Amino acid sequence: VQLQASGGGLVQPGGSLRLSCAVSGFSLDYNAIGWFRQGPGREREGVSCISSIDGTTYIADSEKGRFTISRDNAKNTVYLQMTSLKPEDTAVYYCATGLVSPLILCNSYHDIHVYWGQGTEVTVSS
Repeated sequence: VQLQASGGGLVQPGGSLRLSCAVSGFSLDYNAIGWFRQGPGREREGVSCISSIDGTTYIADSEKGRFTISRDNAKNTVYLQMTSLKPEDTAVYYCATGLVSPLILCNSYHDIHVYWGQGTEVTVSS
């Protein structure tokens, strides 16, 4: 099982980025997959998760209206479109997957078995 995150970089406040998570070694058809982040001096947190079965999504309240998660099962890839970026969005972003619902994956990842990918760094700064 491998998850490859990409798309991070340096962006100015108010800007946008799209992160991609390419998965291999398993099918997205049976898993929830999501995005997590860990900012400087902060704990890892769930940002947004999606079911690959029915497209059900979960998104953290602080990201609603700014971030959108989507998936392309044919490409085994999940995306996180981030807009109106703020300095506090600066973090290393990770993708992960588990055999649970998006809500559980994003909120209880520390209590379940999850496959993690390597992170991609996002810096929001002028």
